[in-house]
Amino acid sequence: MDETLKTMLKYLRLGGVATRWDEFLAEARQECYSHERLLRHVIEAEYRAKKERARLLRRRRANIPEMLEIETFPFDRQPKLDRQRVMTLYDSFEYMTKNRDLVWLGPTGCGKSGLATGFLLQALDREYRGHFVSFPELLAELYASLADHSQQRVLRKYARYDCLVIDEIGYVEIEPAHVELFFTLMQKRHKTKTTIITSNLGFGDWRKLLKNDHLTGALLDRLTETCHTINMKDCRSLRDKLDTSGEGDGQ
Repeated sequence: MDETLKTMLKYLRLGGVATRWDEFLAEARQECYSHERLLRHVIEAEYRAKKERARLLRRRRANIPEMLEIETFPFDRQPKLDRQRVMTLYDSFEYMTKNRDLVWLGPTGCGKSGLATGFLLQALDREYRGHFVSFPELLAELYASLADHSQQRVLRKYARYDCLVIDEIGYVEIEPAHVELFFTLMQKRHKTKTTIITSNLGFGDWRKLLKNDHLTGALLDRLTETCHTINMKDCRSLRDKLDTSGEGDGQ
């Protein structure tokens, strides 16, 4: 390939074509491609490469602490979890196509975060924008935004994600301002985006956590109207036994 063509491909941001140019030509000669077929082959290859780069970029930007695919979840170690229901929700993908929320309730270490991550990764791989944030981190960012009056910008950021995982509601002391901002965010996302929540508290304990009966009631009404709730309260911790490699499973 001459330098002029390289420059043009670089300008057009077709670096994949430049890298594989000789490969494309060799394949075309070997298979006796017509000009039309060669052109189509090159375009399709670049299209697939760009789609894959975009998929990986969405994953990197989603702030996921550990890439836990649903295929790696140890269902055999969690017999009290309704595997069929979980996989039906996952395979149907209606949590995204119909903006249905998901709530995972259960004790620490039972795999809630791993399952939530698996659902988020599927949405990212299907070209939706998503983000993972712990509840304490979310509250800290919302609360800090009050100081510089940027709360509307922060709320818009979190409201725009097609799929938002809010992990482990129930581990922080909450101030009244926290509750109001969190309620505002959930109200903005209601029926328009998908929110996936994990919590070590049952819904009955949320009033005590949020310390605002009115807003908590309104929040639960909106949340439970469209959500699928998976109760894992009887599930065991996956952290109390090491796997054969001597490492925890990370779920």
